Amino acid sequence: MRAFWGAVRRTVPTMVLMAPSSLVTALFPLALFVAALTIVAAGAGLVFLPVVLVVLRLWTDAHRALAGRLLGRPVRRRFRPLQGGVLSWWRGVFGDRTTWRDLAWLPVQVAVGLPLGLLTALSLGLVLASLAGTLFWWALPDSDPVQLLPGVTIADWGTAVVSGVPVLLGSGALLVFVLPSLARWWAALTLAVLDRSDAEQLEERVEVLTESRAGALAAHGAELRRIERDLHDGIQARLVSIALRLGIVRQTMDTEPAVASTLLAEATEGVEAAMTELRTIVRGIYPPILSDRGLAGAVRSLVADCPVPAHLDLDETGELPAAVETAAYFVLAEALTNVAKHSGAKSVDVRLRTAGQRLVVEVTDDGRGGINEAGGSGVVGIRRRVAALDGVVTVDSPVGGPSRIVVELPCGR
Repeated sequence: MRAFWGAVRRTVPTMVLMAPSSLVTALFPLALFVAALTIVAAGAGLVFLPVVLVVLRLWTDAHRALAGRLLGRPVRRRFRPLQGGVLSWWRGVFGDRTTWRDLAWLPVQVAVGLPLGLLTALSLGLVLASLAGTLFWWALPDSDPVQLLPGVTIADWGTAVVSGVPVLLGSGALLVFVLPSLARWWAALTLAVLDRSDAEQLEERVEVLTESRAGALAAHGAELRRIERDLHDGIQARLVSIALRLGIVRQTMDTEPAVASTLLAEATEGVEAAMTELRTIVRGIYPPILSDRGLAGAVRSLVADCPVPAHLDLDETGELPAAVETAAYFVLAEALTNVAKHSGAKSVDVRLRTAGQRLVVEVTDDGRGGINEAGGSGVVGIRRRVAALDGVVTVDSPVGGPSRIVVELPCGR
């Protein structure tokens, strides 16, 4: 029941907007026609026409999002900004098949969206009018009585109820039971015109996989270079120092036993330090805590060690692939590190749950917001790690906060 009324609350405001939306949509053909005329007249249309088409793309993106919201599924934005010179603008705009779908959608939206918007506005108006007429008919002067039904003048409470209740029930039923189906039909029609074909989805999937593969290779290369650097500059240097001390000990053991004893003590300390550093490097490859405590225990440890007061909401995740657990652990560690270093937050909420075939990691803080992915916030590293597993990262961080990072990792279960 809650889901039903939630659908109604989403549907009615959206459908009320369809009438003005269709009127605005009807202006685009006029703008395109004017732009085409200015190409012949003064050449200004060479600039004006691509700009109009880009604005149209923003407009259709908004309707893609509305349609996806009504159908309960995410739809990717198709907006691409103009880049390069005017010639590049034309190639980019007219070489994009989405542009032609945008143009084909214009008459569909005007022909379908306008009647739906007017029907919604009429139904909503009848609901309000029937309520007002039934309850407040007595407030109007006798010279201008209320008529909710043709030929029926409301002059007493009995007539008010008899004429007002059927109008209220009929218009209310239209809003509650008929309009959601019409709205879903509009959403399906909109996405059928505006969304990608199977071939285009396959092309886009190949592009995404190519990008994620490149990102995974880059992340893997960076990880190998980090491990090599840590081994070369850290452990190798310590082992060389230990070897030198042991060589001196061999030479001075008989003649200077005190010096040899001191050097042996230093070598022992160096071995312990090298072992500690080696464990740190191994922990960066696959955290031992995952093997010892599992993902739940590792997450609790991360949250407990966070410098910012953190609240953990941990659902039962079941058995997960090792790659997914490792990615989730490092994503959460990086996100909490970012919160502690950059956000200025006083608290952070962490949630781990499964949704279908995906593991969802959410980190929300009450800091200053405005995450800049290019400014060393660590989000780029999170995106690369998640992309390697074909996951999704969503960052919502308006200036002033709060900031929310949602990571979805396919579980493969």
